[in-house]
Amino acid sequence: MRTVNVGVIGVGAMGENHVRVYHKMEEANLMGVSDVSERALKKIEKKYGAKGYTDYCELLANPEIEVVSVCVPTTFHHDVVMEAIKHKKHVLVEKPIAFTLTEAEEMIAAAKDAGVILATGHVERFNPAVQKAKELIDDGVIGDIVSAFAKRVGPLPPRIKDVGVSIDLAIHDLDIMNYLFEEEITQVYGTMNSSFDDSEFEDHAEIMVSFDNESTGIIEVNWLTPYKRRELELTGTAGIISVDYIQQSIEVFGKFAQDIEIVHEEPLKGELKSFLNSVVEEKEPVITGEDGLKALKMVIAANKSSKEHRPVSLDELK
Repeated sequence: MRTVNVGVIGVGAMGENHVRVYHKMEEANLMGVSDVSERALKKIEKKYGAKGYTDYCELLANPEIEVVSVCVPTTFHHDVVMEAIKHKKHVLVEKPIAFTLTEAEEMIAAAKDAGVILATGHVERFNPAVQKAKELIDDGVIGDIVSAFAKRVGPLPPRIKDVGVSIDLAIHDLDIMNYLFEEEITQVYGTMNSSFDDSEFEDHAEIMVSFDNESTGIIEVNWLTPYKRRELELTGTAGIISVDYIQQSIEVFGKFAQDIEIVHEEPLKGELKSFLNSVVEEKEPVITGEDGLKALKMVIAANKSSKEHRPVSLDELK
């Protein structure tokens, strides 16, 4: 695989992770980073030797840069991605793909018109434990999936200021369930609220999704728990798979109970390597813009459900 020239726009917590992983990858040549914070840029320039730009348009104007990771706050995804597409760059945009469905649809259409790749950064799909769970499900180890329960909780991260807990956390497990079940989601029911009167966004939520095959998924997320937990339990007709996202571990119970060994790897490394591979081989990315749109649609349906106190079908969202 040839080396790809890359840039990163937005070098906050997640953006710096992209910079760090690209910097270590043989497949990538980190050529530039951009952020509105000069302090953040100086830190990255000193640590990784990449050229810094306070104006991301100047980074995009560099004809040698082929691809960019967009890691700015969600409310700016649309503008930055559209500009990158205008400059004929392949784009990996961090989840959620956009702030609204209309923005996401415009980004997807623009990328197709420009002939560039638009990938969405749903990094948990590249978690070795999730990939192993998918393999076990496909092999029929727990029979047909009946239900799934996900718990993704922890303290409030100070970096999150423009979205609520459902679009920041629940979107991970909504995407994972959709990926593992391989069934269309028919409707979503959500309850969510904020513990603080002056907060614009929810800090705790419970979401239930129904699938075509009548199986269900339940997700609990919050920014209130003093410890961090990321777990998924899948119940099938022949057993249970329990996944710990953080430990990258799996337990299998039931008829085909077994010890599972997993080779640990940073999910972001797998995601970026897969993205660059799709660019080099000129093929569709593992997680497309359409996948990002579907995950966003599920979260928006959950928010609508919570406000209207009723189940919401994805077909209602146009």
